Amino acid sequence: MSSESVNATLDSALSSAVATWYGSPTGPGSGGACGFADDVANYPYEGYIAAGNNNLFKSGKGCGTCYQVKCSQNPECSRYPIRITITDECPGACNNDAVHFDLSGKAFGSLAKRGQSDALRYAGRINIEYQRVPCYYSVGITFKIDTGSNPYYLAFAVEYVGGDGDIGLVELLPSNARGSWLAMQQSWGATWKADIPVGTKGPYSVRITTLESKKIVVARGVIPANWTPGKYYSSRVNFK
Repeated sequence: MSSESVNATLDSALSSAVATWYGSPTGPGSGGACGFADDVANYPYEGYIAAGNNNLFKSGKGCGTCYQVKCSQNPECSRYPIRITITDECPGACNNDAVHFDLSGKAFGSLAKRGQSDALRYAGRINIEYQRVPCYYSVGITFKIDTGSNPYYLAFAVEYVGGDGDIGLVELLPSNARGSWLAMQQSWGATWKADIPVGTKGPYSVRITTLESKKIVVARGVIPANWTPGKYYSSRVNFK
């Protein structure tokens, strides 16, 4: 993901919000509350991420959503937008504001004019403008198997969801289920879980329905029969 302007938008007008930053001044932030862990430092996030307050994080349903943000009021502001992804939660005082983005140090500094990143970070808390934008990831939807999974319990974090970027429903289809999809439950963040009935066999297909647009995509056979806890499994299918 780059810091260049994103033209395609889901919402037609910019809205007001507050932005702060956390971590090291040029750090990539965290994927903790969404289950993305250190992935946020790598492509396609590249550290352009934010922890969101309740109105952005949405109890984990906001994980993976993308926003275009820019600052204009401070003299250090570049007035050019960057695209960021919600990958964590900003609890507590962040909810004193209607909409609060706690950006990574890298993302916050990228809102500044060239050579003014440190000065903008010194301001600490700034007013910004934002709008929702589509997530167009080229890596395909990825499923990171939770380390606590076993033959009778399967959980995974869902990453790199294109289009709306959000997840409303996840369903699992074992290879021997004869068309009967198994509804999964949100465990926490972007991690979904399901108890696996005795006799169920992989590979498993995964069907995802987005929260906002209700679009559906199916990653067929994406999780192999011999899946391994902690591994990533990807499908080239994605929302557009």
